[in-house]
Amino acid sequence: MVHTRIPAAVALSLALFLTACSRPAPNNEAASTVKASSERKAAPEFTLKDADGKTVSLADYKGKIVLLNFWATWCGPCKVEIPWFVEFEKQYKDKGFAVLGVAMDEEGWDVVRPYIQEKKVNYRVLLGNDSTAEAYGGVESLPTTFLIDREGRIASTHVGLVSRSDYQNEINELVEKTSARRTGAPVSLPAFFFGGAK
Repeated sequence: MVHTRIPAAVALSLALFLTACSRPAPNNEAASTVKASSERKAAPEFTLKDADGKTVSLADYKGKIVLLNFWATWCGPCKVEIPWFVEFEKQYKDKGFAVLGVAMDEEGWDVVRPYIQEKKVNYRVLLGNDSTAEAYGGVESLPTTFLIDREGRIASTHVGLVSRSDYQNEINELVEKTSARRTGAPVSLPAFFFGGAK
């Protein structure tokens, strides 16, 4: 009987490992789609240091679509996502999109800097802290990722590992909507603008 239980236990452990890494609270996975514009709330401001020691604020990215990813070098699911984010940075950079990684490793740059160099991470990585995590709801599980629109509002939140296509679909949606506004797509104006209402 013991031998029949081992594979099931291993499979369950692997499934949990691939979903999210706790820090240390249990994961409450909640994948979501892009929220309607009227339902979005402002993303909390923060100021952190990057790998070069430069100060970076979320406000620096106003006007861009930002994928804000809380992660750690010891987190298995985070390692799965990072290559996707590298590709997104390449693919969408010219469309006003940027990835920001916030590393939550307690050992700090001693482990984070070598990791991002080894993996050839092409987007900006910042060293996070508890106050930043708390501002974003506590970030009890890693990875936790926020898609922030050009107005600095949270359009989507993902806790745990979700599919690459989910991210890509949401990025495309945000890019296409804002691109339509910028290229002068027709906009309906109220009747009084034309003198049609008294």
